[in-house]
Amino acid sequence: MLRRLSGAEYLVGQLLYGSGLRITEAVRLRVQSIDFEQGQILVRDGKGAQDRITMLPKVLMQPLKEHLLRVKDLYQVDLRKGFGHVFLPNALACKYPNAAQEWIWQYKFPSSRISENWGDGIMLRHHKSPSTVQKAVRDASKSAQIGKHVTPHTFRHSFATHLLEAGYDIRTVQELLGHKNVQTTMIYTRVLNRGAKAVHSPLDSL
Repeated sequence: MLRRLSGAEYLVGQLLYGSGLRITEAVRLRVQSIDFEQGQILVRDGKGAQDRITMLPKVLMQPLKEHLLRVKDLYQVDLRKGFGHVFLPNALACKYPNAAQEWIWQYKFPSSRISENWGDGIMLRHHKSPSTVQKAVRDASKSAQIGKHVTPHTFRHSFATHLLEAGYDIRTVQELLGHKNVQTTMIYTRVLNRGAKAVHSPLDSL
């Protein structure tokens, strides 16, 4: 499945399986969300308005750095044209009025076009639409002739299942997935209590 994806959709798919992200969490990642030195991803305002830290697969570090170089080129072109703004939550926008044009707040997976922000009319480059990734996954599933219903969320389920099969503790997996209740994680199975940095991503085993 992953090998049949390409471009940014390939990277997003790898993050869903390699880090256990939800599709909306992946496309909303900001430049500063990934800590390459610590090998971690900071997920802000995930489901239930919760923040969490999950792993960054080692095999994704270089591809993501190269991807960011291309994103930065696009950002600099936008700046020269008088754009370069991204959406920020109201509290952040008020506290840091210039942050919307700063590099660290740019989306890691930007949209291919600039569009008007609803409400204030500011022209922004939003993040990639989840539907774009969903379509790419559907097409990849058909190409791979997989006889099951496959969505981007399938990668997240596989992330959890494969960690549990590898013997990791259920509460570690719960933390990485961002589940409030361990009962939600229990649908996958059992496992060894280690922190996010000690867990090896299943993507690194491919």
